[in-house]
Amino acid sequence: MGAILAGICLALPCCPAQVLPAANPAPSSPPPALSLDQAIAAALANDPLYASSVSANGAAQMDHALARSALLPNATAHGQYLYTQPNGVKNQAGQIGSQAAPRFIANNAIREYAAQVMVNETIGVAGFADLQRTRALAAQSAADLESARRDLVLRVVQLYFGLLSAQDKLQVAAQARDEARDFADLTGKLENGREVAHADVVKADLEMQQREREWSDASLAEERARLDLGTLLFTDPRTPYALSVRAAPPLPLESDVDAAAAKNNPDLRSALEARKAADAAVLSARAGYLPTLTFNYTYGIDAPEFAVNGPDRVHNLGYSASGSIDFPLWDWFATHDKVKQSQLQQKAARVALTSMQRTLIAQLQEFYHEAQVSGDQVASLRTSVQTAQESLRLTKLRYRAGEATALEVVDAQNSLALVESAQADGTLRYRVALANLQTLTGVL
Repeated sequence: MGAILAGICLALPCCPAQVLPAANPAPSSPPPALSLDQAIAAALANDPLYASSVSANGAAQMDHALARSALLPNATAHGQYLYTQPNGVKNQAGQIGSQAAPRFIANNAIREYAAQVMVNETIGVAGFADLQRTRALAAQSAADLESARRDLVLRVVQLYFGLLSAQDKLQVAAQARDEARDFADLTGKLENGREVAHADVVKADLEMQQREREWSDASLAEERARLDLGTLLFTDPRTPYALSVRAAPPLPLESDVDAAAAKNNPDLRSALEARKAADAAVLSARAGYLPTLTFNYTYGIDAPEFAVNGPDRVHNLGYSASGSIDFPLWDWFATHDKVKQSQLQQKAARVALTSMQRTLIAQLQEFYHEAQVSGDQVASLRTSVQTAQESLRLTKLRYRAGEATALEVVDAQNSLALVESAQADGTLRYRVALANLQTLTGVL
């Protein structure tokens, strides 16, 4: 198994430069402390889904640039040489007097040289509508990229504080195991002094075995949480690291949260830009009923010899210009069907926008109240932990004095372990709920 994992690690490509410390610190040095900001930066550099969103956003920006370029005149340098077999007679209407006439009537001379610069411009409503559509799609893609970033940030927050919670639970399990061992030693000593019955020793031993199993499960859960976060951040998920945690910020006012989310929510902005793109698509489809203007300007040489000036003072260098207008007449209702198709998409985009607005309102209230309730419960759980610790201390004193049973001590130990585990869960719940609010408002 070790050889297989080593081969996998060797086959992995090198990660881009990150803000993280080295992946293989010296064995004697402590593992590097990883802040939440560093974890987010590493995840943004390594996550494939976010990389796909970055690529999609870049492609949408290029589509908008291409649509803008399509509205501008384009210039082409044209060079050509034509040779046509002569038909055996002379052409008296040529630029250089009498010359051999070509066999193909479409050609002007048996030899023809062209060196020109051609400028073309096409003007139509469809081009401007496509520009509006690609602009909206580019803005929508940018909003989707920000939404993907916030989703990844929330995922990192969940894994980051999930690992902290698993570490807290492991510490709780270790303390409960040590407490059970101490109680087992105490009952053994009291039994030797004939102060308690052997049933207390049996009860204490069973409790210690249960605590050992709980500690093993908590250790496995902590390792799993560490690997889950390490997979997102490092080339080798087994890289040792520690977490550095700052105190959670206070919960902001609900009115401030509502105001920030209303103007800084990428999902709502994405739905709004999608509706704009759908409106522009309808305009582009309707442009099929309208005429199109085309202009051309050509400057250069198109002569039977490659020269600026020909014989007899003939000027070969010059220009020509043309303009045309095309009116659509009949396309077997293709434009009509395109308009209907775009209108259906427009209706769906409007429904999606109103749905997103309702979802945002519901999420704001849900996440805010979740953070509010969980924050209050964290404070209550701290008090409960202190109460459970004092209850266990007093129960053990009463047991030593012969006033309490072993069952009461075990119950006090269980109560302390449960409330400490609940405190870890409550802290995780509050940090995740707060992160949900911060991602909605753009703080994270």
